[in-house]
Order: sequence, then structure tokens, then C-alpha cells
Amino acid sequence: MSLIEIKGLKKSFQGREVIKGLNFSLEKGKCTALIGPNGAGKTTTLRMLSGLMNSTEGTIVFEGTKKGDDIRKFIGYLPQFPVFYDWMSGIEFLEYVGKLSGLSKKVACERALHLLQVVGIIDAKKKRIGKYSGGMKQRLGIAQALIHRPQLLMLDEPVSALDPFGRREILELLEKLKKETTILFSTHILNDAEEICNQILFLHNGQLVESGSMEELRERYQQSRIDIIFQNNEENYKDVLKGLTEVESITSEGKQLRIYVNDIELARREILRESMERNWPLVKFEVSGMTLEDVFMKVVGK
Repeated sequence: MSLIEIKGLKKSFQGREVIKGLNFSLEKGKCTALIGPNGAGKTTTLRMLSGLMNSTEGTIVFEGTKKGDDIRKFIGYLPQFPVFYDWMSGIEFLEYVGKLSGLSKKVACERALHLLQVVGIIDAKKKRIGKYSGGMKQRLGIAQALIHRPQLLMLDEPVSALDPFGRREILELLEKLKKETTILFSTHILNDAEEICNQILFLHNGQLVESGSMEELRERYQQSRIDIIFQNNEENYKDVLKGLTEVESITSEGKQLRIYVNDIELARREILRESMERNWPLVKFEVSGMTLEDVFMKVVGK
């Protein structure tokens, strides 16, 4: 069942159209990733959905409402660069945000304590926010977005500024939260979306170019791939590999060659035969499934 329906959504700045007619819906109880490179229009889209920015054209209709209704009370939003009062403690900040959201002092306090527990920073409830790490601030930001029990939680690039440990903490938190609420988050880190999302929306140059579950996207764009790493420069072997019958294309990722093939079994035999005959110094030879990055690169035509 759809929680929110977006139809014909457009946004122009000074006569330049940056969002070009988006049509999609968000399923209730699902975690959806809005994926695209920097400048694709992810933040603009989220700001329109959250009610912080008006669209030029199009409609955003929440379940149980009609066109033109204020839907902000149903949405919790964490911007890419949240602002906190560093002199406040974590619990003071959440109680303050709760009261701004219309909660009574008693309910705001109870809700703040509960959410600090949920996001895993209850031990730092009286610590000044200015002393929080980046990961702790993101957890606090997610807590403030949940303070009024929204039906939809929206997060703009929630892990992009974090170190690997902080990123892992937030992904684990989202994995837990998606069991309780509908989530939409934007990211350009494809591995994160692949790890925790039920639904993927590909945004490119202000247009929605593809959508679906990871399984649906893999089925739609499936292509067999073999990953190879050599002891020495991989460029020495590209020309031979490109000339093989079953090889369709080759890309490089660091020292690794990603070889896209027509028939995985025939290609495996063909490549291994060449390797043995030419005594290639193979370090890795792996048959791989298609990643979200592979799908995205095919979708945007790169």
C-alpha cells in the first residue's frame, strides 16, 4: 500500500528546470533509497517532499489526505547538514524539539528518553552536543526527526560525512528503524542502498531513470561478470581479454578488471585457458553477480 504518491513533480530555478517531472510512490513499511550522483536533484526532491520548498508543478499526496493539505506533521526530516545547539545536552535538545512539535513537556521528556535509548546514545543524554562525535550527532538528528512519531522518515545523505565506524553505526540503526517506520534516504554511496533498502529510485539530471527492488533491477539488467586481479599491471592483459569471443566489455576498478561476458561458463573456460597458455600471474579469479553500481552505470548509459 502506498504511503505517499508523487505525480509530475517539477522544480525550476531562475527558468532552469532541475527536477523534471518525477512520478513515484513510497510503499508503507519499506525502506527506499533515492540514488544519484551529486547534483542529480536528490536534496531538492527531499526538500519538496518535506514541505520546506514549494514545487513548480506536480502533486504530493499523503495517504488519507487530499491535494493541498499540509503533510509536514506526517514527516520527520534530517537534512544533510543538521544544525544543533552545542551548548544543549542531548536530552535538552530533544525535549525542546518535542515541544516545538506540539508535545507536552511530560510527553516530550518521555519521548526524548525513549528515542535516546532507541538510537543508542542514552548514556550521553546529559553530555553537551558540542562534545558529541559525528556519528552521535547523526543519531541525535535521527532522534529529533522521529520525536513526533512521523509516518515517514526522510534522511538526506545521512552517512556521507562520517568515518567508516560512524557510517556502520548509522546503517545498523536504519536497519533497525526500517522495521518500525517507512524510510526514504538519499545517497550517492550505492553499497549502502544495496545493503539495507527494499526499493531503489535512480535519479539522474533531475529525472527518475529507473526504479524497483534490487531483485527486480538485477533481473532487468542482469549480466554475468568475472573479476580478475593480476600480480602486475592489469593493462598488460586487456587487449587479449577484449579479443575473446565471450567478452562483451571490460572496466577497471583499481587493480581489478571487471569483465562482462555473454555466457559465464564459456567465458570462464576461455579466460582460464588463455591464462594457463600464457602463464598469467593471476591473484584473483571470481565469478560475480551484478552490483547496484553495475545496474546504475547501465541505467545512466555510462
